[in-house]
Amino acid sequence: MNRSEFSKQIKTEAKRLGFLSCGISKADFLEEEAPRLETWLKRNMHGEMGYMENHFDKRLDPRLLVDRAKSVISLLLNYYPEDKQREDSYKLAKYAYGQDYHHVIKGKLGQLHQFISEEIGEVNGRAFVDSAPVLDKAWAAKSGLGWIGKNSNLLTKEVGSFYFIAELIVDLELEYDTPVTDHCGTCTACIDACPTKAIVEPYVVDGSKCISYLTIELKNEIPKGFEGKMDDWMFGCDVCQDVCPWNRFSKPHNEPLFAPHPELLSMSKKDWEEITDEVFKKVFKKSAVKRTKFSGLKRNIEFLRNNS
Repeated sequence: MNRSEFSKQIKTEAKRLGFLSCGISKADFLEEEAPRLETWLKRNMHGEMGYMENHFDKRLDPRLLVDRAKSVISLLLNYYPEDKQREDSYKLAKYAYGQDYHHVIKGKLGQLHQFISEEIGEVNGRAFVDSAPVLDKAWAAKSGLGWIGKNSNLLTKEVGSFYFIAELIVDLELEYDTPVTDHCGTCTACIDACPTKAIVEPYVVDGSKCISYLTIELKNEIPKGFEGKMDDWMFGCDVCQDVCPWNRFSKPHNEPLFAPHPELLSMSKKDWEEITDEVFKKVFKKSAVKRTKFSGLKRNIEFLRNNS
């Protein structure tokens, strides 16, 4: 069997496992991303995310993460929900409605790796779900799954951007896909709508101003300068995705593990303001929201309540 056949088999199995799409690129040094990442870090746009400075070389070369790596298999998994939170509520990014995506996707990647080993032969590789120094969006774009938009998210004409990106980096030579063209055109919807003006120029997001960073990554108090600018987001933010014209093509996912806890969608601002540790544990039992902890979510809610 040749590389083309192997690639087809892998993509068919990825679809069967529920992935939206699968693209493959050659495991190589990311030449274009290197100066961009360096400039972004020098401008301190990573805020308190000190880990972004670590493993600079590994972020740019997957062969330093997996011995003799030949291919990066990029995968997209849809998380766009059927139902949304009620209007009079503090807001949660849609990706956090259901169970923690890290566990859900790791399981699927494990199955895909097993399939490759059983059908193709002993293949060495590692699965990555945004928890290691891998530039997910860059690899997905290189694999032809979409283009990096002005809001720095991966966009696709068919389904927009409400999906997770993951990789399987393997020491198997495959048939490589080619990047697609940029279809943002003259649109500036995401730049105009960002409540904190975090998209400082097209394709460049100042992470230290992003609501997702302020509500999840930032461990200290939210700076006073953001009072009245948080648009009621208590965990993450979807504004730049919600306004993107390509997301009118988003379709609801069919992953049962991403279904929200029934209480989550019905909670009002008052309910959130009065949330107890017990309710937090129940509603977010296996959720990515646990990352910010009960105290972090309370801090965010208090900030929104005091500065609305």
